[in-house]
Amino acid sequence: MLAVLGAGKAGEALIAGVLSSGWREPGEIVATARHQERLDELAERHGIGTTLSNAEAVEGAGIVVIGVKPQDIEGLLREIAGVVTSEQTVVSIAAAIPTALIEQHLSDRVPVVRAMPNTPMTVHEGMAGITAGSHAEEEHLARAEEVLGSVGRSVRVDEDQMDAITAVSGSGPAYFALLAESMIEAGILLGLSREVSTDLVVQTMLGTAKLLRDERMHPVELREAVTSPGGTTIAAIRELEQAGVRAAFLNAIQAAMQRSKELAQGG
Repeated sequence: MLAVLGAGKAGEALIAGVLSSGWREPGEIVATARHQERLDELAERHGIGTTLSNAEAVEGAGIVVIGVKPQDIEGLLREIAGVVTSEQTVVSIAAAIPTALIEQHLSDRVPVVRAMPNTPMTVHEGMAGITAGSHAEEEHLARAEEVLGSVGRSVRVDEDQMDAITAVSGSGPAYFALLAESMIEAGILLGLSREVSTDLVVQTMLGTAKLLRDERMHPVELREAVTSPGGTTIAAIRELEQAGVRAAFLNAIQAAMQRSKELAQGG
C-alpha cells in the first residue's frame, strides 16, 4: 500500500504518474488532505482511497509519502508519530525539509528518504534527487527509487546538495515554461499564429531535450552544430549574451537555492 499524506499538486502528480505507469492500482493507494472536498476530487479523478486522517492512512502502508507544505510538516509528523514504524519507508517530498527534522518527530529507527521530484512525473518524465536519512539503508533508497522510477528518473546525492537539486530541477520546469512563453510570444510578434508558434516551440524544446539526453550531446556541442558563421543563430545568441541571459540564469538558480535554505530554517 502506498500512502500519500497531503495530496496537493505534487502529491497528486505523483499519484497520477504512478497510476498511469501501472506501478500501483487505485486500490493500492490512499491519500489524505485537509478538506473532504479535495478528497472527493481525488477519489473521483483517480479512484483511490482517501481519508482525512493521516494516522489512518499510515497504518498498513509499506511506503508513506509526505507531500505537505513545509510549514505544515511538524503538525503532520506529530499526528503520525505514534503509528509509523521502522518496517515502513517514509519518503518526504516536502520542499526544503531535512531528514533530521523528520526523524526527530518519529519513533527510533524509522527510515526516512528525502526526495525532490518535479512535475513532469505526471507524464513519466520526472527528475528527482534523493538522499538517505540516518536510519535509511540501501533497501529504503531502493524503495524510493522504485516509486520515483515509475514516473521518471532519480539520482542519489548527499543531503547538503538537496537545496541545489530543488533550485535546478525542482523549480526547473518553471524556467523552461517561462522560456517557452517568451519564444511563443516572439513567434506571434513575427506574424505566426499562437497555435503554430506554440507547436514550433514545444516540439523544438522536446526534440532538443531528447538530443541532449539520448545522444548524450553536450549543450555546447549542440549549440555549435546549429550555429553557422555569420548566420541567423549567432545573431540571436549575440543578443542573448549582450542581454546577460546566462548570468540571469545563474543568479536566478542561486536565488532559488538560497530560498530553499531559508525555508529549511523556517524562513
